[in-house]
Amino acid sequence: MEPTTSPLARFFTAPFQARSYTNLLYLATAFPLGLAYFIFLVVGLALGVGLSIVWVGIPILALVLGGSWGLAALERQMAIHLLGARVPPMTPATPAAKGFWKQVGAFLTNPVTWKGMGYLIVKFPLGVATFTVVVFLLALSGGLLTAPFFYQYGTWGIQMGTWQVDTLGEALLCSGLGVIVALISLNVLNGLAWFWRQIASSMLGSERFTRPADPGTAAPAMA
Repeated sequence: MEPTTSPLARFFTAPFQARSYTNLLYLATAFPLGLAYFIFLVVGLALGVGLSIVWVGIPILALVLGGSWGLAALERQMAIHLLGARVPPMTPATPAAKGFWKQVGAFLTNPVTWKGMGYLIVKFPLGVATFTVVVFLLALSGGLLTAPFFYQYGTWGIQMGTWQVDTLGEALLCSGLGVIVALISLNVLNGLAWFWRQIASSMLGSERFTRPADPGTAAPAMA
């Protein structure tokens, strides 16, 4: 649920909100998870398509589709619990269709099957960009905040452009600046988490499944 406080209050209270840190956890894991998803899908789809001419690729493709559904379901839960996203259901609320082939057909015609796979694919490039922003902001904030502990170590100390921080007063000034930078950084990362929340809400579920489906509507066997 989104906070009901004013934007200004949310800005200054960001360090005291648990959501800021669950957002940070999600952002920090976006790159490694995105890389793993990308490798799984690229290798699996390449093998499946390449070997489909001798039928061996068919079960491989089925495994990739089933695996991508399970990974999308995992991402949906992460978005709900870490980002606080309101993600629609992945399947209708009605019981699954009877019969194996009907279940397969319902799975393949479910838009979430393909949107979820798309989410797993785009998570890699977006995860790289996210990781870069997270590392830069955390390193900048951490370096400024800890300036009083490292300024005295000569060339290993703190340097801002051409300004070498070599006195305790300057280091304390950097630390004070670090408090402001850290506050801004945390809010920037919360904004980045909001972006991820919107993508997850649109790609890991379907609004049409929030309403009861017709009794004859088929649903995928996977939940």
